[in-house]
Amino acid sequence: MNTPPRKPKKATSAASSKSKSPNSDIAPSEDPASATIDVAAVEVPELTEQELSDRLHLERKVERAFFEAGKALVELRDRRLYRSTHKTFEEYCRDRFGFSRRQPYHLMEAAVIFDNLVEKCERNVHILPTNEWQVRPLAKLDPDTQPEAWQQAVESANGKVPSHRIVKDAVQKIMERTQVPNSYQIGEVCQILAKDNPELRGKGGCWCIVTYVGEFSCTVRTWDGEVTVGVQHLKSYNYLSGECEQMQSLCDRISRIYFDSLEDTVKNLLQSLGKLNRPYLTAVEEKLLNLIETEYGVTDGG
Repeated sequence: MNTPPRKPKKATSAASSKSKSPNSDIAPSEDPASATIDVAAVEVPELTEQELSDRLHLERKVERAFFEAGKALVELRDRRLYRSTHKTFEEYCRDRFGFSRRQPYHLMEAAVIFDNLVEKCERNVHILPTNEWQVRPLAKLDPDTQPEAWQQAVESANGKVPSHRIVKDAVQKIMERTQVPNSYQIGEVCQILAKDNPELRGKGGCWCIVTYVGEFSCTVRTWDGEVTVGVQHLKSYNYLSGECEQMQSLCDRISRIYFDSLEDTVKNLLQSLGKLNRPYLTAVEEKLLNLIETEYGVTDGG
């Protein structure tokens, strides 16, 4: 006769007492979520005078990082230390640092402005820019006015480092206060707006470089000559100083080549370069211009 299966025995209380619950130190009636756990206090020692000095020194290094970068870029460009690997400074900055085409120029200009603020701001004002974006609006002012705008921005920020917006507002107020009929500057790159002026026929859309500033007009240089233009027929490209220098160089190169008896194909190419809305040549445009210069025996040296 088959014996019926035996039921498993229940665990004894003695056995259960050997495996304690993770929260066995909490009373059975106590809610684990609301239990109080004692944590030993850890004393955080105050910084010594030397540590405070080191901290300030390192913080200043971080704050001046953009300034140091801008100064280094100026030297790399001026000494052409990129020439063994790259044809242009812009290509070098893109490949080596991952910069956009305009970024190195922003940093270089910011370094110049930072130097100016250090030199001319009142000695009791120790608040200086900590990044290039804060400095950028000051580029619209002349060096003598930049410190005034920066100090006004610091006051608006209650003695702290002002944001880009606060600096921009301070710059705008100064520009409105000192506004003159003609705000263009020599060397500035502008676009010619022909509108309904028959004297500017064929010049519409061309870039030009300001060579003389009158009360209500400017004399500007284009790739094929000079012309006097009313301020209402000009629109600034707001290029950085380095970009204006590039356009000046391009203007010189085209002017040395261009003359009326050129072949139509060459003329058309030079005219298209005279209407660029960017401060640089593409790689193909650079090659074509180099080819034309070689063909007509014209080099950068003249």
